[in-house]
Amino acid sequence: MKLEIADLEQQQTAEGFWDDMEASSKVLQKTKQLKNKVDKFETLCGEREDLLVLIEMMQEEPDESMEDEIQSAYAQLAEKLEQMKLDTLLSGPYDKNNAIIALHAGAGGTEAQDWAQMLMRMYLRWAERHGFGTKVLDLLDGEEAGVKSASILIEGENAYGYLKCEKGVHRLVRISPFDASGRRHTSFASLDVMPEFDDDIEINISPEDLRVDTYRASGAGGQHVNKTESAVRITHLPTGVVVSCQTERSQIQNRETAMKMLKSKLLEIAEREKMEKIEDIKGEMKEIGWGSQIRSYVFHPYTMAKDHRTDFEVGNIGAVMDGDLDGFIQAYLKANVE
Repeated sequence: MKLEIADLEQQQTAEGFWDDMEASSKVLQKTKQLKNKVDKFETLCGEREDLLVLIEMMQEEPDESMEDEIQSAYAQLAEKLEQMKLDTLLSGPYDKNNAIIALHAGAGGTEAQDWAQMLMRMYLRWAERHGFGTKVLDLLDGEEAGVKSASILIEGENAYGYLKCEKGVHRLVRISPFDASGRRHTSFASLDVMPEFDDDIEINISPEDLRVDTYRASGAGGQHVNKTESAVRITHLPTGVVVSCQTERSQIQNRETAMKMLKSKLLEIAEREKMEKIEDIKGEMKEIGWGSQIRSYVFHPYTMAKDHRTDFEVGNIGAVMDGDLDGFIQAYLKANVE
């Protein structure tokens, strides 16, 4: 990385470097990202050396008061090291990008819609824990409670690299608060994840392949948003991919955001399927139901969240629903590398 930084800095001194502002900004951004990684690594090395000095002092002159300090420093160092190991597993071409997640409630009415809203909160809390920005792009409320669907932009370095592990069907088992008889219910919701792509990535989308519908936005959004047909839904006819946006004030802004979402989805599908022509790709999502879940969340008769791909499980379901997902993400990334 240091060699690459030196090469990039050399490019910045070349004549005419600033003539192309778009190209020069990419070089500056790449340089900054690499320097951040090197700084993190060197800081970790420095903390390790400091810890070794403390241990040597403890060995030479035993002092019980230093023991807690050493244990605390070791725990912090181990946590940072695990995070750095995790970062090295994110080697995909789009892992560093922002992520767009789309939640959809499965069959089951209010119970499934409430589950979709619980998942929405879980991912918003996960993003908050990591210092990522969030923006709700589209939201369709349930009739009584919960949400039928939601699209959210998660902004931060490696957001897609982490969240791509979460794509699939999520299953909930609990005593339903909407069942007067107090029976146990099983609900499903699906999560789709795609990277947000830069505007400079070219993809040919023919206008004839698009159906654009406008409608009045739902939910809280102020006088203007709810009184005009500013919300936009775009259907890509060859693949059946549907995207929508309703959170911006104007129809033009919502259309631009929706088109960006569509481009991200089509490129993500093309990358996944390893195909060159978008028109040959058919969007596919497993049925939101039994046998297709990637993870189960059990609230009754015991508490547990278990990932069926890696067998990683956590008993503290409250912490998981509050955004503590790093154990699942780490297990998935490690399993796919090893």
